[in-house]
Amino acid sequence: MISESTTQQLDSRRRLHGIKRVLWVVLLLNLVVACAKFFYGLYSQTISMQADGIHSMFDSAGNIVGLIGMAMASRPADYDHPYGHAKFETYASVVIGVLLLFAAYTVGRTAVLNLMEGTTSARVTGASFIVMIGTLVVNLVVTTWEHRESKRLGSEILAADARHTLSDVLVSLGVIASLIFVDLGYELMDPIMSLIVACYILYTAFQVFKQAGATLSDKARIPPVDIARVAEGIARVKDCHCVRTRGSEAEVYVDLHILLDGNTTVTNAHKTANAVSEAVRKAFPQVMDVIVHIEPDTPEERLEGQASPDGDKDEHSAV
Repeated sequence: MISESTTQQLDSRRRLHGIKRVLWVVLLLNLVVACAKFFYGLYSQTISMQADGIHSMFDSAGNIVGLIGMAMASRPADYDHPYGHAKFETYASVVIGVLLLFAAYTVGRTAVLNLMEGTTSARVTGASFIVMIGTLVVNLVVTTWEHRESKRLGSEILAADARHTLSDVLVSLGVIASLIFVDLGYELMDPIMSLIVACYILYTAFQVFKQAGATLSDKARIPPVDIARVAEGIARVKDCHCVRTRGSEAEVYVDLHILLDGNTTVTNAHKTANAVSEAVRKAFPQVMDVIVHIEPDTPEERLEGQASPDGDKDEHSAV
């Protein structure tokens, strides 16, 4: 019979393998898209298309960072990292955010310089629209697939990269709009659209940092009242409080306090704690570990529970 810990390890390995597979596929597609936009942008001297190509190149760099981060995150727990290396996935998403900031600077600087000079030499042809529409379709498929996989696998790195690719979609739409304006004679719309692109890249970077910050700051991942309700459904548990959660969306760590009758034997208390841990993991598959603190059911301990962060939970405690 396979133990619960072994099952979790197998699930974790499958998850990491799935994330790496997605990143490799997206990397190859991003390279194709980036080269098509950037080099045709150079040929046609279209600043907004070059900017979009640069943005896509940073997408590819983000994929490489993601693969390195996942290689580090997949390492097992050791003496120095008893909780494992999962946060390296979050650190990788932060690096993607930094790459986005650099991309915004590069694109924005070129746009501002061209606006100050008031000149542009963009040449719009039918091939320009073919390149942009073709790469737009590829990016739409990629971002939809990557977003779906990030939800299925609970991956911060895929969620960050999906946002990055989504920004590519919107940027490409902006570039297509600028090509139309340039073709109509409004040539300065080319650098103006590039500046809008830079602003949106900045917004995307903010979203990536926001998600990473939630994990690195140990933001609560599951409402305490939901976990307390599960724990209090176990026989002998009189009350549950001081519930705390942390970790990423895919790997959550929980610790909680339960009150038992003061005359409960150590053996029965141990069995109850194991039952609570198993019930919480079953109710919330993303939970990797549960630490259960056992306390006697006394007025003092109940008062401590009322003073805990989840002390305002609804009246649902077992009696």
